[in-house]
Amino acid sequence: MKSILLADSGSSKTEWCLLQSDKKKKVITQGLSPYFLNQQQITEILSIELMPKLKDAAPEAVYFYGTGCSNTQNNLLVKNAIKHHFPKAKIYVDSDLMAAAKALCGDQKGIACILGTGSNSCFYNGKKIVKNSPGLGYVLGDEGSGAYMGKKVVQYFLYNTFDEDLMDRFNAKFNTNAVQILEAVYKKPLPNRYLAGFAIFLAENRGHFMIENIIEDGLNDFFFNHVYKYRESWSMPLHFIGGIAYGFKDVLRDLCNSYELTLGKVLKTPMDGLIKYHQQRLSK
Repeated sequence: MKSILLADSGSSKTEWCLLQSDKKKKVITQGLSPYFLNQQQITEILSIELMPKLKDAAPEAVYFYGTGCSNTQNNLLVKNAIKHHFPKAKIYVDSDLMAAAKALCGDQKGIACILGTGSNSCFYNGKKIVKNSPGLGYVLGDEGSGAYMGKKVVQYFLYNTFDEDLMDRFNAKFNTNAVQILEAVYKKPLPNRYLAGFAIFLAENRGHFMIENIIEDGLNDFFFNHVYKYRESWSMPLHFIGGIAYGFKDVLRDLCNSYELTLGKVLKTPMDGLIKYHQQRLSK
């Protein structure tokens, strides 16, 4: 079996896996979104965070799946950054949505959804993505994502909507204030990742009616704006991937039951599914 390098990159982190014979070596680096990083920055991050851990590995092919990589210009930007470090390898760059579809559906048809730092969805026919409800990013969209949920948490805090108990818990957890939050959101880089960091507050305070309302409303917004747009949703399983999906899969199950939809797989990350997908093709 030849050596290949797989990568799944979201806004917050990138998970890499080097496949050599029957060996797997995994590495975690920061997220490599071409919406927030230019080619030189990605090249430098790879130099510092990836290459020393791979040592002298020389994969014959690199399969990089990442957020923002469905855009042709972004795709080329990422491909050139990777090519700098692996000049002899064949470089394949595709979207994080394709990674989700392959990991969740394999060769089968289905609806593949991402609920991580950001959100996205598609209808996958077993070979390619044939329908995609447009993702508008954390400012205009990303319903059901970590950034979307985290933004709600921040709003409840800044508007003093949380009751006294939750306000105390928020202050104890984050030790921040309005000035710091607004500066991070409007003046500092990677505001979507910053906002998504507040979603942990929801997971740690399950059971409180305000917390449950934020979770259910956020996920319901995703169903209403995206899942409902696929007529295939009513006849095929809905698969989900990402930290938000995995952390709140009980709410996803309840929503699917309420709307008479079929919940399929719910995975935290796509890497194990991608490994299986590519190993099957390498063995043929």
